Amino acid sequence: MSAAPHGLSPYAAIVAHAELELELAGRGDLTELAGLDGRWEELLAGLPERPPAEAGPLLAQAKLIHERTRIELLRLREGLLADVAGAVQAKRTADGYAGAGGRPALPVLDRSA
Repeated sequence: MSAAPHGLSPYAAIVAHAELELELAGRGDLTELAGLDGRWEELLAGLPERPPAEAGPLLAQAKLIHERTRIELLRLREGLLADVAGAVQAKRTADGYAGAGGRPALPVLDRSA
């Protein structure tokens, strides 16, 4: 990101924050990402109601990065859901071998013999 003129520095800070969120999401660092909670609102709170025209490219860049982050988080969510589904299936399989409630399966008595 190139240096922004002083009047655009709050908008450049938004882009930098969006880039950090994308980096953390890309690494799957959800703990650190969650630690940023509220920062986006803080950055937006200091902006005027109508941004200057010169801020347009920075805001467009932040919007694109934000969309990429959303997609990355959806990808992470899908991966986590797949992991949970795999764990549930593995538990069902293990329970099937162990019998109900984790107890060893009792032998079946054939009364017809």
